[in-house]
Amino acid sequence: MTQTVFIDGAVGTTGLEIAERLSGRDEFAMVALPEAQRKDLDARREAINDSDFVILCLPDEAAIEAVALIDNDRTRVIDASTAHRVADGWAYGFSEFRQGQRDAIAGARFVSNPGCYPTGFLALVAPLIARGLLPADWPYVMNAVSGYSGGGKALIERFAAEPDLGFRTYGLDLDHKHMPEMKIHAGLTHDVIFAPSVIRAFRGMLVDVPLHLGAMGSVSAEALLEELTAFYAGSPIVSVQGRGELSELLISENDAPTDRLELFVCGNAGGYHVRLIARLDNLGKGASGAAVQNLNIMAGLDETAGLRL
Repeated sequence: MTQTVFIDGAVGTTGLEIAERLSGRDEFAMVALPEAQRKDLDARREAINDSDFVILCLPDEAAIEAVALIDNDRTRVIDASTAHRVADGWAYGFSEFRQGQRDAIAGARFVSNPGCYPTGFLALVAPLIARGLLPADWPYVMNAVSGYSGGGKALIERFAAEPDLGFRTYGLDLDHKHMPEMKIHAGLTHDVIFAPSVIRAFRGMLVDVPLHLGAMGSVSAEALLEELTAFYAGSPIVSVQGRGELSELLISENDAPTDRLELFVCGNAGGYHVRLIARLDNLGKGASGAAVQNLNIMAGLDETAGLRL
């Protein structure tokens, strides 16, 4: 049975990549508005209520307004904005990071897409806290770099206009819109100290959580690696590996799109220092790929259909 999908905000980076992943799929029929009606409230209301699924690729306030336009009890929503990531009544759309989350997404009417940075952090830390290997009351620090496409149209234009701009760190007030979902969904006592930066690469992301295991107790880097490997065993999207022969992890300026999520556990010789590192595409598993994966799960389809693996 073909199901209808309307992408509200389809001309943005995330919306365009979602449409690419859905292109040519017989399971879905895309609902699109003419350019002249793209911002027309009545036209959007009709498209939203006539669709089986709506994917919101909008700023937070506009996403909240779009949900308020729904006047039926059947349209299902995936919101790629920050607006509903810790809201009551919304399933958090990261199927792998917690036991039972895939079923929660499958049965939900409203699903919030995770943030790109929190995807890396939660994938690394949440299972280890849930299994008791890491403490929930530790003051966690996260360093991360992202491709500039994560900043949307304004940042893409800035990097195009300033060819000498190679690195930009921000969030210097130690506040960021992603912080609540990291704290709540990992079950943390404290906010994460979050140091985000942007590099001259269109896409790609490294999320780095350094830990002094010696100050935490008896857990070792090897134990963390074993637990994450077992937790994600069999996942077609998430892979785990130890440091092995790794000497560096790279993001290239023109990396190809991917919806994979790679996790690395890099410990020192004694195993008491470790860097938990996630590598992902901020536009893939960090945004558009995650939305398509959630759509597949909600529609009862193979969750990897249309993904770039």
